[in-house]
Amino acid sequence: MRGIILAAGLAALAGCATEGVEEPDFSVSLADGDFEVRQYASTIVAETTVSGNAWDARFAGFGPLADYIFATERGGEKIAMTAPVTQAPREKIAMTAPVTQQAAGSGEEWVITFTMPATYTMETLPAPANPDVRLVEVPARTMGVLSFTGIATDADMKAAESRLLNHVRIAGMKPVGDVEFAFYDPPWTLPFLRRNEAMVPIVAEPARPN
Repeated sequence: MRGIILAAGLAALAGCATEGVEEPDFSVSLADGDFEVRQYASTIVAETTVSGNAWDARFAGFGPLADYIFATERGGEKIAMTAPVTQAPREKIAMTAPVTQQAAGSGEEWVITFTMPATYTMETLPAPANPDVRLVEVPARTMGVLSFTGIATDADMKAAESRLLNHVRIAGMKPVGDVEFAFYDPPWTLPFLRRNEAMVPIVAEPARPN
């Protein structure tokens, strides 16, 4: 059953380019080739945390979230599929102070998310039956975004992250969180046709005194 649900979810995601699957609203304040500065409104996401390398975690996290939106483990209506699926390193808390860091090695943890359709609120969304799935309200934020193609291997993601942060620096902005990744296409899409994005929350870099 899980395989059927996963296949159905991936098929729904495959239709993003042709069937008008909902994506989060944003405005663009800067565009420079494959780099943009975007202003996103607040959104609600369903998220789950999984362990493993970036590639395996992406697919491990898809299953519980697909079960939630397709109502396989809860009562109530199905929720429309949206795009993209996002992936970000889980925040770590140090013993003495809160810090944000990207985990390394085989024990890394990732947060995989689906954005909920804009017609829902926290009050109208059905409660997840799986305790590993959480509903979270993400506040409005400004994001630096780099678009890239390929199958988004670990190497692809690291290269995109490096390019993104360089663009952010050149634009006079400062990262204020981890880089996350957005994926719009199913695994069978040809690599050069895939739409991927590296994204990071940013603020304007303070002016330096003369």
